[in-house]
Amino acid sequence: MKIFGIIPVRMGSSRFPGKPLKKILGTTMLEHVFGKSQKFKNWSSLSVTTCDKEIYNFCKLKNYPVIITSKKHQRCLDRVYEASIKSKKKIKDNDIVVCVQGDEPMLHPRMIETVINPFLKNKKIEATVLAMHIIHFSQFINPNIVKIIHDIDGKVLFTSRSPVPYCKKFSKNINARRIYGIFAFKKKFLKKFNKLKPSPLEKVESCDTNRICDNGGGIYIAKQAYQNSFSVDTPQDLKKVEKYMLLFKKKAKR
Repeated sequence: MKIFGIIPVRMGSSRFPGKPLKKILGTTMLEHVFGKSQKFKNWSSLSVTTCDKEIYNFCKLKNYPVIITSKKHQRCLDRVYEASIKSKKKIKDNDIVVCVQGDEPMLHPRMIETVINPFLKNKKIEATVLAMHIIHFSQFINPNIVKIIHDIDGKVLFTSRSPVPYCKKFSKNINARRIYGIFAFKKKFLKKFNKLKPSPLEKVESCDTNRICDNGGGIYIAKQAYQNSFSVDTPQDLKKVEKYMLLFKKKAKR
């Protein structure tokens, strides 16, 4: 079983156009994501996939393997599947394809290990998502942060931008979790996913994980404890990430 990493990025984000090439502490977000992903030692290959010539040229300049995919894709997992088909490295049905979303500049290589570990423990598992504990109310009510509802075995039931599970008073003890943008799939699972039409809940919540849930499920959480690691959905998020990265940098120098 081999492990292939694919980083989907595009310039046309509705909430933050051009964000992959926006700079954080003088380095583009894509460089942060690729560089940190590269530190995971068990890749058979790690590639960027995009529909944009600007990003393609940037990757070529940086010597990042890059795969051009269709402009028609609305969701990142469809783009990742197309890239897995076009990859120069042959990806077999039981190989693992890891989607590292290009707006996670604070990721740590251990997170990639976390989404892969369930496959090693249970051969029946075919898909996982990194599920980070929510301990702050501001994240719980943020519609840009997708929350996860799962059963007692960790199987994802649905995901929502609403604050779920419902509670009269929020606390970290309700064990709310959010999608942190790292997913892992057996190639054959991605193939099945790609054949499905966008589902009702996927369209309403604008989250392709719900296409899986609407069609019988099969994706499981990989639990991740809370840490100060934030996705970039808006320009305000980028400023927040820059603030924390600068703080970490100062602490490291002490």
